[in-house]
Amino acid sequence: MVYKINFTAPQMTGDDNNDDSPARGVATKIREKTKKPSMYRVILMNDDYTPMEFVVQVLMGIFQKNQEEAYWIMMSVHKNGLGVCGIYTFEIAETKVAQVMDAAKRSQHPLQCTLEKM
Repeated sequence: MVYKINFTAPQMTGDDNNDDSPARGVATKIREKTKKPSMYRVILMNDDYTPMEFVVQVLMGIFQKNQEEAYWIMMSVHKNGLGVCGIYTFEIAETKVAQVMDAAKRSQHPLQCTLEKM
C-alpha cells in the first residue's frame, strides 16, 4: 500500500497561541489502478497430414470444446488454413500451445499451434 500524508498548519484561535503544538497530518490511501491482462488467441494451423479426427480430439481434450464446436473449429482450420481455439491470458495460452504441440509430437503429427496477442 502507498500512503500519502498531507500536512496542514494548525488553525489558530484567539486563545490558542501555543507555537509548540505539532503539525497535524491526515494520511490518505492512494490506490493504484490495476490494468486488465493482455489476452491472446490460440490458433491451430492447417497441414496436409494431420487427420481431422486428431484435431477434433485435441480441441475436445485440451480446449474442452464439445463435439460440435470442435468440428466447426476443425473445419475452419481445414478450409481457411487456421482456426481460433480460444482466447486466454498469456500463461494459459502458452500452456495450451505447449499441450497441443506435445500431443501432436507424441502422435507423430505435424500439427502446428501458436498464440497471437489481441
